[in-house]
Amino acid sequence: MKSNTYDVVVAGGGLVGMAIAYGLARLHLRVAVCDGADNAYRAARGNFGLVWVQGKGGRCLPYAQWSLGSSQRWSTFAAQLSRETGVDVGFKRPGGIELFETHAELDKGHALLESLREPDAGLDYEVLDSNALRKRIPAASPELAGALYSRNDGHASPLYTLRALQQAFAVNGGAYRPCEEVREVLPRSGSFDVVTATGTLNAGRVVLAAGLGNAWLASMIGLDAPISPLRGQIMVTERLAPFLDYPTLVVRQTREGSVMLGDSAEDVGFDEGTTRGVMADIARRAQTAFPILAHARVVRAWGALRIMTPDGLPVYEESASYPGAFVAICHSGVTLAAAHAETLAPWIAGRARPRIIEPFVTARFQPRQE
Repeated sequence: MKSNTYDVVVAGGGLVGMAIAYGLARLHLRVAVCDGADNAYRAARGNFGLVWVQGKGGRCLPYAQWSLGSSQRWSTFAAQLSRETGVDVGFKRPGGIELFETHAELDKGHALLESLREPDAGLDYEVLDSNALRKRIPAASPELAGALYSRNDGHASPLYTLRALQQAFAVNGGAYRPCEEVREVLPRSGSFDVVTATGTLNAGRVVLAAGLGNAWLASMIGLDAPISPLRGQIMVTERLAPFLDYPTLVVRQTREGSVMLGDSAEDVGFDEGTTRGVMADIARRAQTAFPILAHARVVRAWGALRIMTPDGLPVYEESASYPGAFVAICHSGVTLAAAHAETLAPWIAGRARPRIIEPFVTARFQPRQE
């Protein structure tokens, strides 16, 4: 018989919710994850699988440092998941490459990375001209203007990562409750009633990591969740002989040999569909970068809704009105999985708020008082 009383209930079983829940379970708390049905909006479907640091933090250096810290933990994190579950999430960190078709675009990207350079910050990079790029990736087109390389970047399978987190959560005593979408959170004296599709749970703490569902759940605990959907479209090719050892923002070859093509962003509300124009542009950019893809067969194509705040940065906040209630909003579920499990979870469990996440509160969206 399932228990209905927990130390923490996490609303949402995606990459963000499961990483937090896994970290909490490893702290020996009684944790339940209430997840939606299979047809729920799931940002993990649109995740490109990047563990990416390069270029992040142009408007907020702590975001770059938060991403870097998580990337540096990923090797240990992936090994830990493998030990506990036997699931290989396919993590590698060979460094990441951002490709540029024109010199103007390359110069702009270079300027962004240079603005983030600080002594001992670890946000180093290399500028590769066309020749240097093709020495690293012989399949790259000589028509490319060049690239930016960062040793901090890597990639992993988002679906294997989610599977491993679910299994590791269960190994550590967590209760995964599918098809129990959270519909209401009712603050009580010292606890919370969490109303799901099938019943009511009680918990001392609650974490809203329900993606787009946070938009309406957050107000129940005195918080704000300024988020909107942003559609991304992805194509996957047949398996090809290895030609790309480095992840890029446009093309990523998986360990199985298939090639993911993506990097689109559309404000189209809750439409998860695909469109010929966007797919054609994705294919054009991929083929421009790697002519070898000209005759590759596309075997799957789909759209998914990512979660975006007005400035693209995360939100991690505890309710002032109802202490013990938290909201977690993030669109970099793979990159930040290690940080969510190892740094965010202890804060939610009761430790001090980490200084690195101090900027990631909704107060930044409020008009400044003159």
